[in-house]
Amino acid sequence: MSSTGSSQQVCSGFLRSLNRREALRIGGLTGLGISLPELLKQRSAVASQASLGKVKQIIMLYLHGGPPQQEMFDPKPNGPSVVRGEFGAISTSVPGVQFGELFPQTAKLAHQLAVVRSMSHDNPNHVQACLPANTGHVHPKAFRSKGDFPPSDTDFPPFGAVLDHVRPAVGNLPTWVRVGPLMSRSNGTTIHGQTPGFLGEKHSSFAVDQKLLPADVEVQAIKPNPELTSLRLQSRRSLLKQFDESREILDQSATAKNVDTFYQKAFGLLSSEETRKAFLLRDEKPTTRERYGKSEFGQRCLLARRLAEAGVPMTTVSYCHKPSRSWDTHSRHFTRMKDSLAPTFDTALSALIEDLRERSMLDETLVFVNAEFGRTPTINKNSGRDHWPWAYSLALAGAGVSAGAVHGASDESAAYVTQSPHDPRDMAATIYQLLGVPHDTILHDKANRPHHLIIGKPIDPVIV
Repeated sequence: MSSTGSSQQVCSGFLRSLNRREALRIGGLTGLGISLPELLKQRSAVASQASLGKVKQIIMLYLHGGPPQQEMFDPKPNGPSVVRGEFGAISTSVPGVQFGELFPQTAKLAHQLAVVRSMSHDNPNHVQACLPANTGHVHPKAFRSKGDFPPSDTDFPPFGAVLDHVRPAVGNLPTWVRVGPLMSRSNGTTIHGQTPGFLGEKHSSFAVDQKLLPADVEVQAIKPNPELTSLRLQSRRSLLKQFDESREILDQSATAKNVDTFYQKAFGLLSSEETRKAFLLRDEKPTTRERYGKSEFGQRCLLARRLAEAGVPMTTVSYCHKPSRSWDTHSRHFTRMKDSLAPTFDTALSALIEDLRERSMLDETLVFVNAEFGRTPTINKNSGRDHWPWAYSLALAGAGVSAGAVHGASDESAAYVTQSPHDPRDMAATIYQLLGVPHDTILHDKANRPHHLIIGKPIDPVIV
């Protein structure tokens, strides 16, 4: 009997001696959270593959909690004093356009931005509103009464998971990296739009969740699990080969045929010099690190630039973990804006845009300032602003963006949209158009039901 035939018999007998769950658990790469069951799940079909658009990399800065439109991108210096608040407005590099006075560095770069002042929807719940902000799709209306509830594997997938599905990264780098914590509410509920939904766990983000401020910081996420010695890695490669030789006892699905690809990517991610260099934040000059600001958010933005430079298609930067440090300013709004939120964001965003420009990367990298909603025009008894989805602002910069554009308008209190209303469906359509994802793309869920990826219309005035 040939050695190949012998190994097939051994592997077949071994697999038959296990129940399905045990067999499919073999070979889990615990260092990355990637396991064989995820690799063997049926990969959803895509109606058409994404062609490369103007955007090669996207960096999404997610300002969880809801930044105040009236103190950032849509100030109302002549509005009613009862809603205007403590801060005024300043001129920007775009004639006739003003930003909030707490964002002087961003104001100098307004000619690089496209601002949409007419975002609007009707769901003031953080957890639920984060899903359309990250996917362009909402939960069924019946879910509204549920309040905060955890993400589900039936949720519509976010931008990063979709990209990993239709246009995965080439080489050993991950397609989608999350820099910063998995954002959640005070009650522990994870906000939606951060998990891969019905596309499955194999399309999850590669997470970097640690402090990045230390000068000698080392990104732990790319360090192999101590248990994964070279000997064990070699053994797992051998086991993979046996699985490959005995594929007739596995599902004959497209996923089974791609086991090698997924494993090669996992092994490569652990051992690649390319990966190591991309995450080596401590290699940046001290002056560059200072430029982004002495804050965790600033250093996350710097790491995002390194990842974009290395070719990572999408990096999501989390602003915070819990609401206590987020833009959810129900109390002490003006103090928190002045002392922390505004200067941290102003420094990091301006540094990121200028750094990308100086490196000739801005023409192929999209920076997207995203959030689930804005803040109330009224000021509550705790000197705070509450949730307000009926009018808020978002901003874009870089590849494919009509630099200097300001689209849409709100009323004198920044309370309601008065011109060119858009909701998260339209912003998602805009992002996908810039990424080159066809408008008629269909995704299939785990039950093989078809779903239109793009259900909104691109916001043409902010696109070149």
